[in-house]
Amino acid sequence: MRKSKKERQQLLLETIEENPFVTDEQLAAKFGVSVQTIRLDRMELSIPELRERIKDVAERNLENEVKSLPLDEVIGEIIDIELDKRAISIFDVKKEHVFQRNGICRGHHLFAQANSLCVAVIDDELALTVRANVVFIQPVRAGDRVITKAIVRETNKEKNRTYIDVISTVNNEPVFKGEFEMYRTKGEGEQQ
Repeated sequence: MRKSKKERQQLLLETIEENPFVTDEQLAAKFGVSVQTIRLDRMELSIPELRERIKDVAERNLENEVKSLPLDEVIGEIIDIELDKRAISIFDVKKEHVFQRNGICRGHHLFAQANSLCVAVIDDELALTVRANVVFIQPVRAGDRVITKAIVRETNKEKNRTYIDVISTVNNEPVFKGEFEMYRTKGEGEQQ
């Protein structure tokens, strides 16, 4: 059953507040209207387009400066980070990221997103991957948005190691999991 414009716009506001990374296409499908209608609703409600919402969330959440690599070397966009604790990034899979014959994303892009997020979350000038145990759960295709979360499980100060669990999802469905062992030059909270 179609909602009135007022009801749809209220639900649109609630949906975007709950998930600022939802696309206009996903919203159009959810509400059974055209993408143009969603864009007009957003304009009336002064809701910025997706790129601006992502940038806004990132600027608000990147209070801690990533030390271990320049942000432009991270695969995907970091949208939230708390050094030595957790980080989240998004990666939009484009045509150039997939195999031509089947449209499936090349695995090294998913690995690179997860690995660079693990490097970025380390509160140190130097962070290197020692070991990674990864599982590709299901295919990712062009047009998918991969949301990757890295959670620091443990830091071993004596061995200068940090252990990080990573999960990547598309539409809240797991597509990639990893356990990363990272080398760092100092233990958590130490000063050089």
